[in-house]
Amino acid sequence: MPNAATKSIAVLLPLAFFPVLPAQALDANFPGLSLEPGFAPTPAVVSGRTGGSTSIPAIVGATDSQNKTCLGFGSPNPDHILVLKKDFPRLKIQVSSGADTTLAIVGPNSNTVRCGDDTGSSLDASVEDVSWKAGTYKIWIGVMQAGLQRNYTLSVSE
Repeated sequence: MPNAATKSIAVLLPLAFFPVLPAQALDANFPGLSLEPGFAPTPAVVSGRTGGSTSIPAIVGATDSQNKTCLGFGSPNPDHILVLKKDFPRLKIQVSSGADTTLAIVGPNSNTVRCGDDTGSSLDASVEDVSWKAGTYKIWIGVMQAGLQRNYTLSVSE
C-alpha cells in the first residue's frame, strides 16, 4: 500500500493559463497554441527546428487562398497546431530564425490556406490577415533548401 510520500497528485488548470499544447497529442512536430481573443502574454510564442525535405506546395497547394505562392521544404507533418477558440478579426503569425524561412497555414477543415515568405527586409516569413475563424490550424515552417536545419520561434499576435 503506498504511503503519503509516494502518492502523486495531478493538478488541472484551465487552458487559458497554459496556452501551449503538447506536440505528441496533436500529431505535430513541436508544441502548439490554443488562444482566445485578448490572450496574454502577447505575442504567444512556441519554438521548433526546420529540416524536412518535403515540398510544402505539394502538401498545401501551389498558391494560397489569396493567390500568393506557397514555397519551401519542410516536414510532411505540420510543425505546430494553432487552435483558435473563437473568431479573431486579425492575426499576425511570424517566424524568427535569422534565415530564409517560409510559412504555410491550413485553416479549419482545410478550407483556407495562407502562405508567407519574406517580411519587409527580413528573410523570415510572416502572415498577417483578417477574419480568422475559430478552429484548428496546421502550420508548416519551411526553408528554401531541402533538409536545411534552423532553430526558430513562431509568434502569434492580434
